[in-house]
Amino acid sequence: MTRAASTATLARVNLAELLVVIALLGIIVAPTLTALEEGQRAYAIGAARVEAQQNGRIALERLTREIRSAGAGGVGFDAISVAERERIVLHVDRDGDGLVAAPGETITWLRAGTVLRRDAGGGAQPIVDGVRQLVLEYLDAAGRPTAIPADARTVVVTLTTEGAGGAGALTLTTQTRLRTR
Repeated sequence: MTRAASTATLARVNLAELLVVIALLGIIVAPTLTALEEGQRAYAIGAARVEAQQNGRIALERLTREIRSAGAGGVGFDAISVAERERIVLHVDRDGDGLVAAPGETITWLRAGTVLRRDAGGGAQPIVDGVRQLVLEYLDAAGRPTAIPADARTVVVTLTTEGAGGAGALTLTTQTRLRTR
């Protein structure tokens, strides 16, 4: 066999081996990439769930703190003037003048679309995005449901948030009693 013939045979063997190796790599790499993609998807869902949980907790804590302090600073005004399912208007006499006329003394919380907003006189600022549901229930001094804002002594807040793309839905519920009433 001549040198040219042995090189051609070697090239054919290497080409055949190369094709077999490529086929085997394809068989091995395809499931590996699928597993990697599933891992990334699981991570994204977990991260969205954590984000929804953190945002929901922060918003709920801030809302309940303001409900708890509604009516503080005076007795000549109602702590709650609007008591709706997805909106509450709170009043606090921050400057101690007996009136709730200064900026920041009337606070409105509401859900607009998927955004929970807070308006203390400077426009409805977004607090948390991804709110699927906000339910406010009002209870009187005896613990019975009431639709009259002046009779409300306890507010039950249920907040359902979701992460990006609808992943990681979380429902948080708390019951808050007004301190001043």
